Amino acid sequence: MNCTVCGNPLLYDRVVFHCSCGVFTHSYCWDQHVLQAHRPSFEIGSVNLDGEFKARESRKEQPASKAKVPGGQSSEEEKAPLLE
Repeated sequence: MNCTVCGNPLLYDRVVFHCSCGVFTHSYCWDQHVLQAHRPSFEIGSVNLDGEFKARESRKEQPASKAKVPGGQSSEEEKAPLLE
């Protein structure tokens, strides 16, 4: 069995993480898997000496946009009934 992130074999005597999505990764590949596959929302910033967090950049999940179908039609147009 191989790690889904790096592709290297999972050795029997090493720590392996099993994600709720069903994949197995090395412990050192776990963060990369979560960021790439699950894309959680997060903020980038700094903490001052008083312990206050000041955000510089925020990355939150974007709402799902309308799916595009090859040929320039949107998925809504495809659902419209055909007139004969």
